[in-house]
Amino acid sequence: MRVPAAIPNDQLPRPDAWLFGAAALLVGLGLVMVASTTITAADRHLGQPFYYLARQAAYLGVGLVIALVVSSVRLVYWERLGPVLLVAGFLSLLLVFIPGIGKQVNGSYRWLALGPVKLQPSELVKLSVVVYLAGYLVRHGEQARTTILGFITPMLLIALIAALLLREPDFGAAAVITATALGLMFLGGVRLSLFGLLVAAAGAALAALAVAAPYRLERLSVFLNPWADPLKGGFQLIQALIAFGRGEWWGVGLGASIQKLFYLPEAHTDFLFAVLAEELGLAGALAVILLFALLVWRIFALGRRAELAGHRFAAYLAYGLGLWTALQSFINIGVNTGLLPTKGLTLPLLSYGGSSLVASCIALALLWRVDYELREPPRLRARRAPVIASQGRELRGSQRHAADDTAGRLRQAGL
Repeated sequence: MRVPAAIPNDQLPRPDAWLFGAAALLVGLGLVMVASTTITAADRHLGQPFYYLARQAAYLGVGLVIALVVSSVRLVYWERLGPVLLVAGFLSLLLVFIPGIGKQVNGSYRWLALGPVKLQPSELVKLSVVVYLAGYLVRHGEQARTTILGFITPMLLIALIAALLLREPDFGAAAVITATALGLMFLGGVRLSLFGLLVAAAGAALAALAVAAPYRLERLSVFLNPWADPLKGGFQLIQALIAFGRGEWWGVGLGASIQKLFYLPEAHTDFLFAVLAEELGLAGALAVILLFALLVWRIFALGRRAELAGHRFAAYLAYGLGLWTALQSFINIGVNTGLLPTKGLTLPLLSYGGSSLVASCIALALLWRVDYELREPPRLRARRAPVIASQGRELRGSQRHAADDTAGRLRQAGL
């Protein structure tokens, strides 16, 4: 029987321009805002006004090179590497506690000292957790949906990682990873009774941890009433709110922020969004929120396309990366606007920070690979790499049921 010829590349569907266009706009805006928030401080303290911009651009270059390598590796191999990546992430979190390797900044051991560069392992651990869970749901999806052991096993591993993050301490990263894992298990079709029980337990544990440490309890009390301690605990939030107030509708103009000069700590990292709102106003802030909404929507749409095509690992990978992006951006913006207690989380693709930017580039590279393999002709896909049971097949039986269940849960979540 004659085999149809492969479809020419110029006749294949194009990449998702909305997804990668939104990401490119956010990265570009991030470079502009890093320059704006740091130019005065860098000139005053270092004599190099574009010091932080040059470093951020260098991080972006490194991230793009790594992304090029990541996007060239087929998803079948990423699925197999999931457990290895999780173990590597776990070991990297242990290394931060070793003197001479781990670096302490502001009382927290969150970084690895690699010569002139500091690496924050938690950013890469977020990626490894998503890759591992996506593969786990393919290999053990039926057990995870029907048995307690199948559901609890991966969550115990996530709990160990969260415990190390809390030891650093990094409560924000622990919360993001735990919530992302729970959301991915929910989309994987875990029974609602088991899911609800674990969510309640995780929520109770996080709440207990939040009030157990004095500094976390202080953050909660300051969040409820920052003006009770305006010069210490409530200083950051009050200055961020002043920045929003000064921005009004259209902002004071790019580079004209006052809060970034003397008042707002971490203006180029955790509170970059507040400075953006001051300089570009409500219009600029809403534009950023809409770009993130567009990005997350298109990531979930990509995951849905992958699931309908039978690429279950690709689908779960996209869902996990979408959850991570949505949660971290929501928390950062919520902290900046006073809707959530202060947490040390960067705004993906915008905030200054090499580890965060490189991790975001890797995530986008994985999404590009998912998009590419969905557009790849089946004949070429089969010839270039071995096809495992979870890839390249039409949905049928339990897979069809799982896909329909995931679609229903996405609709319930408003996605």
